[in-house]
Amino acid sequence: MSVNDVHVFRPFKLVALLCVFLALVLDLVALLSPSWVTADHFSLSLWESCSQSEARTSEEGEWSCYPTLTTDWQIATLVLLGAGAVATLVAFLVALVSLCKGKRRQQYRTVGVFLFTAVVLQACALVLYPIKFIDGTILQTYHEFNWGYGLGWGATVFMLGGGILFCLRTDVYDDGMY
Repeated sequence: MSVNDVHVFRPFKLVALLCVFLALVLDLVALLSPSWVTADHFSLSLWESCSQSEARTSEEGEWSCYPTLTTDWQIATLVLLGAGAVATLVAFLVALVSLCKGKRRQQYRTVGVFLFTAVVLQACALVLYPIKFIDGTILQTYHEFNWGYGLGWGATVFMLGGGILFCLRTDVYDDGMY
């Protein structure tokens, strides 16, 4: 390297790896979240549905919970989210190994394909869930989709961002002005 040569460090792939890591963490927290839908005396997650009995005294009623894996749409949502999480985990591991070994360009498209596949799986699950919940709901009260559902969308956005950043070809720019 001579005195006039400029070396530009572009951390796109490191930022992409960070996005994939955040997507993986958000996805796992969303999968384990106890709160996807809440209403008065009701809470629904991917794993169980809980309702609170009305207490006749001033004390709080007891919560009774039962598994939600009884309907096909809840199982489909869980499978789609799980498959998206596995695809994100594979993409993260391939990207981490690729960045550490220095053979970067060979694996970036593979990582991008895994991430875009995970985005499609997650988006299908996150669109299916509220449609089928509202279609088959027995709640006659106000209900809202809570933070677990929002974390699922946050994970999807980070997956999409990581996939886009891994698809950028920064090696074609030789000029230091880029």
